[in-house]
Amino acid sequence: MSFSKDSPRQPDPDLTRMISAALGPGIARLFYYPTLLYTLVRERLPGSQRPWFSRIDRAVVLGALPLRGRCRQLIEQENIRGVLTMNEEYETRFLCCSPEEWEAMGVEQMRLSTVDLTGIPSLENLQKGVKFVLKHRECGNSVYVHCKAGRCRSATMVAAYLIQVHQWTPQEAIEVIAKIRPHIIVRRKQLELLEDFHKAVTDENPAVTAEANRCKTTTTE
Repeated sequence: MSFSKDSPRQPDPDLTRMISAALGPGIARLFYYPTLLYTLVRERLPGSQRPWFSRIDRAVVLGALPLRGRCRQLIEQENIRGVLTMNEEYETRFLCCSPEEWEAMGVEQMRLSTVDLTGIPSLENLQKGVKFVLKHRECGNSVYVHCKAGRCRSATMVAAYLIQVHQWTPQEAIEVIAKIRPHIIVRRKQLELLEDFHKAVTDENPAVTAEANRCKTTTTE
């Protein structure tokens, strides 16, 4: 491919992706504590509409880091028996309970490490996370699904859970979460991942999906 003097050379998309992948973890670490402080301050502002956590349904609570001082509250008031951590290990090392500490309190933790700010979960990890939540749901327990601020990585996981349970589209799942927790952020990359997850769910359960679509049509008529 040739380029004229008047037309700027376009960046190699593969190179751009490689650079983004390399810089992502470093950027996330650099901005981790400043952005965590921002989250803490926003929650405490008078009239703040950004609660630390929000109950989505009987089985899922979506929230920010389960800081040590909040663990008992989650267990006793929210019936949390599972914690689904979307953070990398360094994010929770000093501020949150270790897996052993959770276990001592009767809570099972699963970590599905995802880079902050620039990362998205893998499709495989979405499926693992949803299975983890469903296992606890069947026992009548609740799962605390979290990242740093409870806005992006964990919101993506909760959207996948709602897609699995209700056969909703990604947009429907996101809208339901946003009504409860308006400050979530689901970017284009996350939406594309959720579309892949939705396709996997519908391919696996075509009859259930068809029935769900029929019910939607009946409801709107």
